[in-house]
Amino acid sequence: MAAEVYDAVSIIRTKRDGEALTDGQIDWVVRAFTDGTVADYQMSALAMAILLRGMERREIARWTAAMIGTGERMDFSGLRRGGRPLPTTDKHSTGGVGDKITLPLTPLVASYGVAVPQLSGRGLGHTGGTLDKLEAIAGWRADLTGAEMFAQLEAVGGAICAAGSGLAPADKKLYALRDVTGTVEAVPLIASSIMSKKIAEGTASLVLDVKVGAGAFMKTEAQARELAETMVALGRDSGVDTVALLTDMNCPLGRTAGNGLEVAESIEVLSGGGPDDVVELTLALAREMLALAGVDADPAEHLRGGHAMDAWRAMISAQGGDPDAPLPVARHTRDVPAPSAGVVTGLDAMAVGVAAWRLGAGRERQGEPVQAAAGVTMHAKPGDAVAAGQPLFTLHTDTPERFDGAAAALEDAVTFGDAAPARRPLVIDRIA
Repeated sequence: MAAEVYDAVSIIRTKRDGEALTDGQIDWVVRAFTDGTVADYQMSALAMAILLRGMERREIARWTAAMIGTGERMDFSGLRRGGRPLPTTDKHSTGGVGDKITLPLTPLVASYGVAVPQLSGRGLGHTGGTLDKLEAIAGWRADLTGAEMFAQLEAVGGAICAAGSGLAPADKKLYALRDVTGTVEAVPLIASSIMSKKIAEGTASLVLDVKVGAGAFMKTEAQARELAETMVALGRDSGVDTVALLTDMNCPLGRTAGNGLEVAESIEVLSGGGPDDVVELTLALAREMLALAGVDADPAEHLRGGHAMDAWRAMISAQGGDPDAPLPVARHTRDVPAPSAGVVTGLDAMAVGVAAWRLGAGRERQGEPVQAAAGVTMHAKPGDAVAAGQPLFTLHTDTPERFDGAAAALEDAVTFGDAAPARRPLVIDRIA
């Protein structure tokens, strides 16, 4: 029997017309795009068709498997400490403003004798990247070889580093196209992008933090729920024990947005303090990760007792960083005052993210440098009473010509009223 012959145009037409792609079509187009047989403009057309027409669960699962199949798979099943196997668990966030949770969470979970292989990325646009934040620490390096990561997980328990180029290379190539063709929001492509890397990473269990709201990619709870349910199904079908939390991203997390500023706030959390919302979400995710790893413990004890801080210092030192080095401080600051007295009833996460980005904390294009000290400090959040002229924000940057653009982004970011608003739940739902 002759092998079936595929071509990009017929595959684009199939999805354009709302039909499901066959396993063979999916395998071929992902492989052919990765090796250059399918042109960027053809894959861009297919991505738009997927955005508009969607995919069935079978298609998404096959697309994810095809992405994984373009590269290598990591294996942490041999991790040992004291002769005993180390359970592995990981967390992925869909991205938000002030979302520094990976920084305190990884050492907190690792302090319980669990290996946390946290492959992270850099920021693009209004959402900050975990690697950008950690690179504010003197000497810290993001790139680890597979052998270095394995050794660090056995010795320390936690490793936050960049994903190697061999892990789902189709995803890296496709993500760059989605970002410039208006197809980032396609749920099948978001789900397969995240899960192809996490499944290839080789973790035994995974907790997903799916953000919803003004500062998230998913603006509505329905969109976030669809994405979460899709990713949980992909994980479980691939043998990765997966749970998702839907969490609120209408208001930024914590009091800072910006690389070095968020590291400082994370260290406050590891020291037993820090903003209530950052602590709450860190503990909520830690409980899920520890449960999946088979550990029955209250993670709040290791925040209070200093065990998480010990793990942080060991993790930073293992990657060449100096945990005692002072964090960078911006050369210029400017306060943004409250226009009137009142109680803060709302704080737009997207506006804060854009302001931090304009100050130099983020990048427009992959590969651009970021300012380690740039960002926004938020002095008032929903429920806080402020006086007229009191600082609402402090802007930080090394390039003061950026102040006006950042301040403009914040003009309507804060809403005021006479009474504190009802508290929105930070964790909206759990999907398993």
